[in-house]
Amino acid sequence: MTGACGPLAHGEDVAAHSHDFGQLRYAASGALVTTTRAGTWVAPANRITWVPPRHVHSSRSHGETEVRLLAVPATEAGRLPAEPSVFVASALLREAFLAMTGEPDPARAGLLLEVVLSELVRAPQEPLRLPEPADPRLKAVTDLLDADPANPATLAQLGHRTGASERTLSRLFGSELAMSFPQWRTLLRVQRAVLELGDGTSVTHTATRLGWANPGSFIDAFTALVGRTPGRYRAEAAG
Repeated sequence: MTGACGPLAHGEDVAAHSHDFGQLRYAASGALVTTTRAGTWVAPANRITWVPPRHVHSSRSHGETEVRLLAVPATEAGRLPAEPSVFVASALLREAFLAMTGEPDPARAGLLLEVVLSELVRAPQEPLRLPEPADPRLKAVTDLLDADPANPATLAQLGHRTGASERTLSRLFGSELAMSFPQWRTLLRVQRAVLELGDGTSVTHTATRLGWANPGSFIDAFTALVGRTPGRYRAEAAG
């Protein structure tokens, strides 16, 4: 499928499905959250999400979201990562992508697809994959945090609410998600911060809304994971 999808209302869900082709997804407005069994990816404006062939994925919009979709033939999909990814979209990549989604001429569309794929191979990736748990005990905990990322509860307190011990949950975070509980919660909060900053929310307000004790600790955590400060990220999103 190549073309437009939407606009999607804030919080609208697209049910899990898959394709025998790869798919590139660009939110011309708003932001798109894509979830697969491997994890969750967040893509605000100026980011492009890649879903390889046969990867089951669902979506959720953030803000009123207008999505552009671009099908990548399975024969070309090997040029891109084997796992879903989010790329930073250069001006050239974005314009070629948008031009191709409305291009009826197959020959010209082929040239534009080559530009898109060549640019994606060179484009930096966002390192913000949030792994998804399968164990129901662990999922009960991550669901609580997903509903309220600012929740300050300890792992022991969350375990008490969900009926699992702190020791069991700590082991599951390491064995199933390959990270500690604090690392997972920080990554969840940074993902949400990407959406907040993309909406134009201030750095200080974002830090407060998502549970950081102070803006300085938020800036440190965000910069370590994203590679630039939240202030710079917010300015880039506005641009």
